[in-house]
Amino acid sequence: MRSPFSAAWIRRALPTGRRAVAASVVLALLVAAVVWALWPDRPGFRTESAMLTVRSGPAGDEPVDLDTTLYLPRAAAGRQVPAVLLAHGFGGNKDSVRADAEDLADRGYAVLTWTARGFGRSGGQIHLDHPDYEVRDAQRLLDWLAERPEIRTDAAGDPRVGVVGGSYGGALALLLAAQDQRVDAIIPMITWNDLARSFLPESTGAAPTDGVFKSGWAGIFFGGGGNAGSGPTGISGNATEAPEGEPAPGPPSPAPGTGPGTAPGAPSNGGGPNPSCGRFAADICAAYLRIAATGRGDQAAVDLLRRSSPAGVLDRITAPTLLVQGGADTLFPLGEADANARGIAANGTPVRVAWFTGGHDGGAGPRSDSDRVKFLTAQWLDHYVAGTGEAPRNTFTFSRIAGFDPMGRGLVATGYRTTEYPGVDGESRREVTVTGPAQPVANPPGRNPAAISSVPFAGSLSSFLSGVAGDLPGQHARFTSEPLAEAVDIVGSPTVQIRAASASGEAVLFVKLYDVDQEGGATLPSGLIAPVRLTGLPENIDAAQPVTVTLPAIVHRVEAGHRLRLVVATSDQAYATPIEPTVHTVALEAAPVSLPTVAGEQIPTDALLWRWVLVGLLAAIVVGLVVVVAVVRWRHRRQDTSVHPAYADTPLAVRHLRKEYADGFVAVSEVDFEVHPGQVVGLLGPNGAGKTTTLRVLMGLTQPTAGEIYVFGHRLVPGSPVLSRIGALVEGPGFLPHLSGLENLKAYWRATGRTVADAHFEQALEIAGLGSSVHRKVRKYSHGMKQRLAIAQAMLGLPDLLVLDEPTDGLDPPQIAEMRRVLQRYATDGRAVLVSSHLLAEVEQTCTHAVVVNKGQIVASGPVEEIVGDSPSVLFEVSDPAAARTVLDGLDGVRVLEDADGQLVVDTDGTARSEVVAELVRAGVGVNRVVPRRRLEDAFLALVGENSRGSGDR
Repeated sequence: MRSPFSAAWIRRALPTGRRAVAASVVLALLVAAVVWALWPDRPGFRTESAMLTVRSGPAGDEPVDLDTTLYLPRAAAGRQVPAVLLAHGFGGNKDSVRADAEDLADRGYAVLTWTARGFGRSGGQIHLDHPDYEVRDAQRLLDWLAERPEIRTDAAGDPRVGVVGGSYGGALALLLAAQDQRVDAIIPMITWNDLARSFLPESTGAAPTDGVFKSGWAGIFFGGGGNAGSGPTGISGNATEAPEGEPAPGPPSPAPGTGPGTAPGAPSNGGGPNPSCGRFAADICAAYLRIAATGRGDQAAVDLLRRSSPAGVLDRITAPTLLVQGGADTLFPLGEADANARGIAANGTPVRVAWFTGGHDGGAGPRSDSDRVKFLTAQWLDHYVAGTGEAPRNTFTFSRIAGFDPMGRGLVATGYRTTEYPGVDGESRREVTVTGPAQPVANPPGRNPAAISSVPFAGSLSSFLSGVAGDLPGQHARFTSEPLAEAVDIVGSPTVQIRAASASGEAVLFVKLYDVDQEGGATLPSGLIAPVRLTGLPENIDAAQPVTVTLPAIVHRVEAGHRLRLVVATSDQAYATPIEPTVHTVALEAAPVSLPTVAGEQIPTDALLWRWVLVGLLAAIVVGLVVVVAVVRWRHRRQDTSVHPAYADTPLAVRHLRKEYADGFVAVSEVDFEVHPGQVVGLLGPNGAGKTTTLRVLMGLTQPTAGEIYVFGHRLVPGSPVLSRIGALVEGPGFLPHLSGLENLKAYWRATGRTVADAHFEQALEIAGLGSSVHRKVRKYSHGMKQRLAIAQAMLGLPDLLVLDEPTDGLDPPQIAEMRRVLQRYATDGRAVLVSSHLLAEVEQTCTHAVVVNKGQIVASGPVEEIVGDSPSVLFEVSDPAAARTVLDGLDGVRVLEDADGQLVVDTDGTARSEVVAELVRAGVGVNRVVPRRRLEDAFLALVGENSRGSGDR
């Protein structure tokens, strides 16, 4: 059938002059159809950007221009949708939360984002979420939303709206909900309760005027506001960024975006930039300068900061509140959300609390954490704002870092939940005693040098920094616990009582709680510390009264075997401390460190479910392998359970052993020897002689071509039960590097299926001589330490036959000498040892018997003294070694051997020693002494030849 848009049809249907135009239209239609078909999916929303002028200020008549963007879901066409007011963090702008706005819009919400006054292209000055300015600005935005026809309303002028924000935006959400009852739900994230206590913290409960100024973070905030006109500084304070393509909304993104700055000459609306403080309001600027100069807060500054704090208005919040707080946050720690939760819940308002592993210092945290926060956010908004979905349960969720993702995606967090929110005090307490004498600590003059506990935005680096400059000598006191008998999961705020004395009567101290592993590595969880300012102190520590210090809340697991270390320091780079040098004395009260704990249920995730599936598959594989091994062992036992009577009491009998590979290479052609109780037998031979192949066959690592091996009369086959009577070190040590030496030994013994009582760990470790190093991770072992650990593993259970391949490899001379004594002691009570070694001098001193292998065959075997006795070498002590060598080189059949000691060793090869002496005397060489050279090395060289090479043992 001909297309209706064909050229012939057009020519017949239209006058000639109009054919070109018609063809162009058809072509355009075809192109549009193709583009429409190939064009990627359009976003599920459209945007409207505008500069909105709102009126705020104490009287509500001061205009300010706000840079806004409204995201409207396309599915909302013809119907009204609920709205979300999405606020950015300090130093950011509306673009900081763009990704989150898009996610919410895709979910069906109208989302209004804006750049707060004093930042980016918006006008006005920064008043730190002042109720008359930033909060009233947000109220005017609610008015504007209520007038939009697309927005669902509860009444005239009352939009159906939730408020979401992180840090600066999170406090705005709380303050707006307290000031405007039109807000239907709020989700404040990583924000503050009392801004005065946040920047002037004091961990004994003193007023903020006695707090210790958090100068590091305050300086960054002030710098961010001072440069706000030229774009954000990177302080968004937002918790997480939704991954591209994720349908569920998330909390605001960690990156602030890069919005354009204020254009030159643009109106400021509400006051021009302060020449000293950028776009900060004058009262904010003056308060900061006062505190920064003195390091102390005053009541006026505290009142100003509390004006911008939710703490004083929590009783007015009726909007259901989801509080999300990060554990990696030295700016606003978990206690801020705890104070907000308790204040809001006191009114009967629905409150839910979620802790995650990120924060101002940790970003969004691992993917599992950000997914959990996104789910909670969507659930909260859907029920309380959109009116869909079940009511969220009033559960408390928290998480801690569990390790690394094996797929290379960074850290992994494990989430937990409880039915009731326990607060920072936890559900129960675990007490751990730390001890140490009273100690003097010095405050450095001029605040320098200062310790480093954390770096803003990088609290996770505290462990590294602690090893570099964490606690400076002379500026801190340490109190340490014994190793913990079992692991402790800390969830909340630890507490401890300290005492201090000072001639100055006052001290600023910083209390820290470290987790110290067996190797001495110290971890300060998230870099969190408790600043303390103590006044009215006595000069003598005996007169000092105990003071309870509440440390910041943490979520941290202290493993069994780790210690707790309480540190009390006088300086910290993140805080302003006294300039005057002085010395204090610090002591601990008898009460121990009190640790809060919470028994949480693990939250299932997709990764966890897949992990269990994988575990199930692995378990099935393991069960299958166990069945196969059991069947094979059963068949072997059924085939041959007899005991050869001639070898019933012989630890090892090797009979006519031969190993030939598929390519025809013969590694062992004829090896035949026995090892009897009480013997230490050395298996000797040049490289490639067949020693290692013999041992590999003996241990069942490879099958012989011919011959038999008997252990106490039992024919040796793979899986034979008699293998349990053999301990071996063949082909070098192999251990799990992330486990300690002791943990490796225990894991090996558990794999044998035998009881712990049969392991004889203490004897084996005494033999290894590792001392306290047995508790260190194996990845930090030297080669010699791994060798000693492997020998201890071979001796576990005190097997009747010990087979060691180069046991002294990597050991120093004293350790080699000790190994000699160990092997001799071991070959008692019916036990025996077979040693393969290239150190002939050690074999001579250690072994009772020797088996010499060359080119896959035994060339000598028997007691060491018999093999040595066959040596024709003689040691000559002469007056002129050089002249003697010349004489001896001229005698037929006489050969001068090389000797490491520089002595003259001669192989007479049957020539009478008296004849050799006579020739030397006739040549004028004085002969002082002639003794037989009875060395195993000489016998070995005589047996295999100096230049002998083996068969290429492989």
